[in-house]
Amino acid sequence: MKTSMDKLRINQLVESIEQDLVPNLILESVDPHDPIEIHQIPQPWEIVGKGNYAAVVYHPQYLDLVVKIYAPGRPGFEEEVEVYNRLGSHPAFSECFYANNGLLVLKRLYGVTLYDCMQRGLRIPKQVIEDIDQALKDAIARGLYPHDVHGKNVMMFEGRGLVVDISDFLHQEKCGKWENLKRAYYWIYRPIISPLGLKISPSLLNAVRKTYRFFTNLKEKFFTKTK
Repeated sequence: MKTSMDKLRINQLVESIEQDLVPNLILESVDPHDPIEIHQIPQPWEIVGKGNYAAVVYHPQYLDLVVKIYAPGRPGFEEEVEVYNRLGSHPAFSECFYANNGLLVLKRLYGVTLYDCMQRGLRIPKQVIEDIDQALKDAIARGLYPHDVHGKNVMMFEGRGLVVDISDFLHQEKCGKWENLKRAYYWIYRPIISPLGLKISPSLLNAVRKTYRFFTNLKEKFFTKTK
């Protein structure tokens, strides 16, 4: 339960959003397959990240909160709000405190993505994988469908696992990305990469990603033809 102080801070942030951020923020989604473009952002707001449909920004006076804003004409806002409503408060997920007109105020998650851990040679404890696995099971129990869970969408913070992106959790089609990542963790990472402290270059990670996508598409086409 949020305290009156928490609610006051969120209300103050929302007021700043409405008065300063929204009127002076210019963002555009040129292509739905590419990150959006931010042409203007007012001071002192800072950019956290950009997706294909939305941007995430923060105000330096509210470091524990972020604001996610959908680009004009891009879908997904209502679905994301519904996912957060079903998740409620969960230690491995963010939490939505306010949602209106393509804009969400969310709990800020800190950490390093597992993709970046591989590049930097940071050890990924088993607990991180177990935390994420349990979080996804909890999401399923709440009527959701974990989708697009890959190395850039999950993080490690102080030895615990976090799930960053839940925007596609209403998509009911089967997605095996997390199961494949787990398989690679237990079959390759733990016995080989972790003990040696290896750093995996971005080019190699990208090659693995493209190879995975190629064989996944090939498998889908094969099963489609045999039905």
